[in-house]
Amino acid sequence: MKYILGGIITILFGIRVHAQTPIANLLVGTYTQKGSKGIYVFNFDTATGKAIELSHTDSCTNPSFLTITKDKKYVYAVNETGNGMLSAFSFNDNHLKLLQQKITKGADPCYISLSPDEHNLFVANYSGGSITQFHRFADGLISNPQQFIQHTGSSKNISRQEKAHVHGTFFSPNGAYLLTPDLGMDQIAIYPYSYKTSLPLNLEKVDTIISKAGAGPRHIVFSSNGRYLYVLEELTGSISAYVFAKGKATFIQTVYTHPPSFTGAPGSADIHISPDGLFLYASNRGEENNIAKFPILSNGKLDDKKKTFTASGGKKPRNFTISKDGNWVLVANQDTDNIVIFKRDKITGELTNTGNIIKISMPVCLVLF
Repeated sequence: MKYILGGIITILFGIRVHAQTPIANLLVGTYTQKGSKGIYVFNFDTATGKAIELSHTDSCTNPSFLTITKDKKYVYAVNETGNGMLSAFSFNDNHLKLLQQKITKGADPCYISLSPDEHNLFVANYSGGSITQFHRFADGLISNPQQFIQHTGSSKNISRQEKAHVHGTFFSPNGAYLLTPDLGMDQIAIYPYSYKTSLPLNLEKVDTIISKAGAGPRHIVFSSNGRYLYVLEELTGSISAYVFAKGKATFIQTVYTHPPSFTGAPGSADIHISPDGLFLYASNRGEENNIAKFPILSNGKLDDKKKTFTASGGKKPRNFTISKDGNWVLVANQDTDNIVIFKRDKITGELTNTGNIIKISMPVCLVLF
């Protein structure tokens, strides 16, 4: 009898321990020149707003931007170096295991996206001014570079726009188009996409959005229904809004992410829309170090008269993310080595600094899932 009882206690204890094991739901990509280990794995508690570190990679250089598969079994990261690389990882039991690395054929890859069908990965090579596509296999492995697109051109800002600088690869919500903002050329290319062709981006039917000279388009975000497109322009600290239909963008508005009295150098970085679709947020670096908030009107325009600002809790707020329930906003401050947790009011959209901080060297990318 005592052996049976002992066995039951052991089983119950095992269940209790297992139940208390945090489940990973936050990945952090970093720059590694100040001692970061690469990619960090956390559990973020959506009840308390606190995070617990679970693991990290050991020798992944500058994994600045990440993406994860829908089944959460594989993670892909760009290695933002002069000889750009793409790293593939398996993700199991809260740990990342490196599977392989491939060259991106372009310097300083700064963004990566996985196609909604999960057949292809697309990398933006910032210094290289190019886009690289990789096929993704069912076992998580990736092909050698397949489709490679080199941008050529420049624009008004001599120090920042001396040549092409592709800053992102963003899919339309329906997965039919890949948009690639080029900070150096002041253009956003709109490539028709199909996984059924050997080269998935159709270069013959590409369309282009021309930004204002010197604007420097960096990141974009779509409304959930795909009808409206918002382009964050780094060099002028502005957001340009468009109606988007069948691969064509029609301009409707430009607003600025800082007050009219601001006279410093803009440094806008990231842009997201709340899950309810009612508010748009953008991060500002440089002298501002804040998150700007805009109500979104029914016609897709941003209510510039009601924009507000929240201090980021650090310096150089790079990437930020909003939890799926809309209750939390996590902001990665690259230069102060911290991720600050904000509580979000769903009615007003306002952010409140909770005082909860994740200390991590040079955080660049947050993937909350």
